[in-house]
Amino acid sequence: MTGEEGRGAKRSHLGRGLAALFGEDAPGAAAAPAKDTSRGAGAGLGPGLTLPIERLAPGSLQPRQRFDEDELERLAESIKSSGLLQPILVRPRPGHPEEYEIVAGERRWRAAQIARLHEVPVIIRELADAKALEIALIENVQREDLSPIEEARAFQRLIAEFGHSQGQLGAQLGKSRSHIANTLRLLSLPDAIQDLVQEGSLSAGHARALIGADNAEKLAQRCVTEGLSVRALESLVKRARDAAKPPVPGAAPASRKAEKGTKDADTLALERDLENLLGLKVTIDYGPGGGKLSIHYDTLEQLDDVLHRLNQAPRQAFD
Repeated sequence: MTGEEGRGAKRSHLGRGLAALFGEDAPGAAAAPAKDTSRGAGAGLGPGLTLPIERLAPGSLQPRQRFDEDELERLAESIKSSGLLQPILVRPRPGHPEEYEIVAGERRWRAAQIARLHEVPVIIRELADAKALEIALIENVQREDLSPIEEARAFQRLIAEFGHSQGQLGAQLGKSRSHIANTLRLLSLPDAIQDLVQEGSLSAGHARALIGADNAEKLAQRCVTEGLSVRALESLVKRARDAAKPPVPGAAPASRKAEKGTKDADTLALERDLENLLGLKVTIDYGPGGGKLSIHYDTLEQLDDVLHRLNQAPRQAFD
């Protein structure tokens, strides 16, 4: 299977999942035998059903925790112009007769309130908690609405509360098992770092580089302040781990440290700036006969990246 075919298969998998979850062929998703409360008792639940907006409540299983106000305003303007084109999926709200809990579409419901709609189109389904959470997760993942931390917490909940394995989640959501595992690992980070990821100050790649680091929170703050790349952060974490290792008798690093300690502050600062830029160890040595700039790499991919950066530099810089 080619890459394009694989991506197409993933999209169609999710598409079929949402279509099924909205009632086209989902097992156990029969229409609720409820009344159309917007039109009086006894009205049938046809495809054009609408409900008063106040009869809907946010879903207790909603994986998304943050709703961007600017995005809601833009969506509200679109709703004012074109209406709410996609119905909101709801289920009966336990303990609240004539009320419904949102399973998928809370963002549209919030924007509809801003747009001052009195009624919204809905699809009502009888859904168990596990199926409702799965639907909410699929909708948000398909629209890329979840932050990495929200996604990780949703995965964890599906596993802990509903008995899904990582492999089952991957098959249901169109994600690889390694993606599920790597996303769950983010929850091992301190809460302060998870908050930075949640608010968008750190990417998931930055966060993964910090997993297991002794000074993770300090490095995270430095990453945010200095705008470090993922590769630069990985280099800092590696150097911190190497420095924490006990010295090996007869090894060379001790003499190199002593040599580096004799360099002036400007040279050391320049080395540090270049290391942050490249994400690789850099040493600058000089003597009476001239100097030498050394860039240390571990893999051919790192070397290729350095060469690519040099080739992309403005030609006049070398004139």
